[in-house]
Amino acid sequence: MRLATYVSERRQSQLVRLLQAVMVGILVVGLLARNSGVIVNAAVGLLVTFLPAYLERNYAFTMNVGLVLWITVAMFLHAFGTLPLPMLDFLSPYSATWWWDHMTHALSSSLVAGVAYATVVALDEHSEFVHMPPKFLFVFMLLFVLAFGVVWELLEFYISVAAALVGSDSVLTQYGLEDTVLDLFYNSVGGLVVAVFGSAHLSGISRELAERLDARSANR
Repeated sequence: MRLATYVSERRQSQLVRLLQAVMVGILVVGLLARNSGVIVNAAVGLLVTFLPAYLERNYAFTMNVGLVLWITVAMFLHAFGTLPLPMLDFLSPYSATWWWDHMTHALSSSLVAGVAYATVVALDEHSEFVHMPPKFLFVFMLLFVLAFGVVWELLEFYISVAAALVGSDSVLTQYGLEDTVLDLFYNSVGGLVVAVFGSAHLSGISRELAERLDARSANR
């Protein structure tokens, strides 16, 4: 069921702006504390939240405000999770809260799966050479998210190793093999949610992408 059923688009847009403002505050705190992890994660998260507005302004590609809020919440929780907090004895939510990492992995993987779903469905609608039956698409989504999760875990590992070698703080943290397995599980949860509910919430983006591809082909 759509978020707009409970919250108006205006309220959703206001919440997006509020979360972006808080992320700016997190970035400022990171700069003042010279905490590279907080700086990088807040800055990257902010850039991602402004991507829908950039696409709309420069390419007239519009997203439902609920999808923009989905992206913003995922980026906000990730950036906030790196921030040392007084109520947690100046540990970050990632370090002090066992479920925070799993929650953000599920949300982030759902974003990756959403992008993959919208793209694949658009190609299916646009090209006569691409055909994705529902069952095959379901399996494809799960495998895609699992593969992306493995690549991400490897990236986290090598970034942590590189940071240790140069004696700096790591912007991404590995917590061990058990945590990696749990991350992959929650990545699958995010992909499963998109595979089940993608047609209801991402069909508009898929249709717009397909129309862009059709128009591009017609202009050739």
